[in-house]
Amino acid sequence: MEIPKDLLFTPEHEWIRVEGNNATIGVTHFAQDQLGDVVFVELPEVGRQVKQFEALGVVESVKTVSDIYAPASGKVTAVNAELESKPELVNSDSYGAGWMVKIELESPAETEGLLGPDKYQEQINQESA
Repeated sequence: MEIPKDLLFTPEHEWIRVEGNNATIGVTHFAQDQLGDVVFVELPEVGRQVKQFEALGVVESVKTVSDIYAPASGKVTAVNAELESKPELVNSDSYGAGWMVKIELESPAETEGLLGPDKYQEQINQESA
């Protein structure tokens, strides 16, 4: 499983791609693999303010229901509406078409405490052992 080098990660398996003061958020390939087939995604409303590490949505799979946590604080500027009719995009392209939320970062410095690709790989290795 390849981990994109341009992303940061949470210990709960969300990813964030930071571009200036904007960020795109989704769940990792590892997370979607653990969840199984995703059948429903609940996302926040555009305009909602989210705080770092608070729940911002829900992913439901054939196995379980899991919260999605915000890797950073900010204002939701877009949600991936395509996931309403095609939640399986989370499984097939978790780092691309399966993105979930875009936010305008409140404090970009918050992302400094997130895991880089190498640290995230170490976490996955430990969880898989």
